[in-house]
Amino acid sequence: MLTSLKNPLVKQIRKLHSTKERHKQQLFLLEGTHLLEEACAVNYPFVTLCCTPEWHIAHPSLWEKACSQCDRCEIVSKEILQAIATTVQPDGVIAIAKRGDSPNQVPFTGLVLALETIQDPGNLGTIIRTAAAAGASGLWLSSDSVDLDNPKVLRASAGQWFRLTTAVSEDLPATVQHCQQSGMQVIATLPSATLTYWEVDWRKPSLILLGNEGAGLSSDLATLADKQVKIPLSPGVESLNVAIAAALMLYEAQRQNSQPLWGIKN
Repeated sequence: MLTSLKNPLVKQIRKLHSTKERHKQQLFLLEGTHLLEEACAVNYPFVTLCCTPEWHIAHPSLWEKACSQCDRCEIVSKEILQAIATTVQPDGVIAIAKRGDSPNQVPFTGLVLALETIQDPGNLGTIIRTAAAAGASGLWLSSDSVDLDNPKVLRASAGQWFRLTTAVSEDLPATVQHCQQSGMQVIATLPSATLTYWEVDWRKPSLILLGNEGAGLSSDLATLADKQVKIPLSPGVESLNVAIAAALMLYEAQRQNSQPLWGIKN
């Protein structure tokens, strides 16, 4: 059992609290029983697994499953787990995985999100969770956004991070154009638009563009859109949270694909 803060593995994992170190080591942290269960359900590979003796006794089957897809498994003391966790009250288990290890590519069909300069990890994780729940095909993220594998993003996704195909685009306008060339309609969300989001035919393969929490969508992306839509707001209300905006359109698309349509403007 690992009990020393001076242990090389412990030192390495503690460094992963830093974004710079996660990039340098090309590793990320996966914390908590629920995230581990979701990762195991899709056979996501791990590099290292650490848990306390108490967690090991309480979750023998999950430990065995996780170890079967992990390079190194270690029992650690409560004090060590507390030191390597980013959460205040870790529940007893942490895994390390390689960055960009998912073999899947975001498809150019179905319902896809393209997010520009999203900064809040809670927003990104919530959008991922909602997109997975609504049956979206995938999500593109601009390279100047918060990291897809930020620990807070994973936690906010409630494990759906492992079930939604995601990718970082180094050139989001080029990715948007590729989607258009593949037959997808591109829908931009802008407060100045005349169409409401429920007047769009979401039965077509669609790419939803959503912008930064404060600045919104850039003009470079907005001008690429085939249609621009708004979410009606009561007087005095400036805007909605980006995760809420995403949820409204994702579920309108789901509604249209499962029920008779009304009010659609082609």
